[in-house]
Amino acid sequence: MEKPAIQFSALLKQAVTVPGILSKAYSAFHNYSIGNQQAAISQCIDRNIEIGPIASFKSWQEKGRSVSKGQKAIALCMPVTMKGTRTDSSGQETDYCFNRFIWRNNWFVLSQTSGQDYQHDVKSPQWCADTALQALSINQLPFNETNGNCQGYATGDSIAINPLAAFPHKTRFHELAHVVLGHTKEHLMTDSENTPKDVKEVQAESVAFILCSILGLPGLDESRGYIQHWLNGADVTEKTAQQIFTAADKILKAGQP
Repeated sequence: MEKPAIQFSALLKQAVTVPGILSKAYSAFHNYSIGNQQAAISQCIDRNIEIGPIASFKSWQEKGRSVSKGQKAIALCMPVTMKGTRTDSSGQETDYCFNRFIWRNNWFVLSQTSGQDYQHDVKSPQWCADTALQALSINQLPFNETNGNCQGYATGDSIAINPLAAFPHKTRFHELAHVVLGHTKEHLMTDSENTPKDVKEVQAESVAFILCSILGLPGLDESRGYIQHWLNGADVTEKTAQQIFTAADKILKAGQP
């Protein structure tokens, strides 16, 4: 299979290492998923395109603007419904549909267009813990761990945060990520389906880093160090990076009004 030109693993590395890029991407592209926000700003930076709102060729026309001659579209990742066949235990073939995510060059930035004036809807990131917990069907329980070094924990569909945690907001995101990513229910699966602990911790803390960055919350240096500790020099795989962006997007949207 052909390797995509843009990879979420590279976008995640950029997000964690370039200060302020996540919040800047959210400000410009908040209508899109976090992964696509990062993809859009990364391409703007690489191609020296002024960062601004994005839309398809047709959408810009509907807004009274046209794409300037010679401009090349930027790519975003989008789901495409595909059809396949599978054989059941009796040998019977059945048709089924599934989604595959594909990078498509369909979007242009405001600075790549001309025409009627366009006012961008600037949106400040907002997030409410109670709203998110309810939307995600996750309970926050009283913290009862006797180990004072424990910042928080997650089990089943519940999380608990140490009231003395250094960064309680970051810890909450971390524990929410464990639940959303399915880490807390892997004991119900076979051993072959269990995620290694280092991958779990990198995933959960990367989600926390992304959300703290977007919301302008402290603890980023500590979060970055935690991620590097568990990576131990290794690289994040493409599948792991996709899961991180998906979980962060789900948690962010769940807590928004």
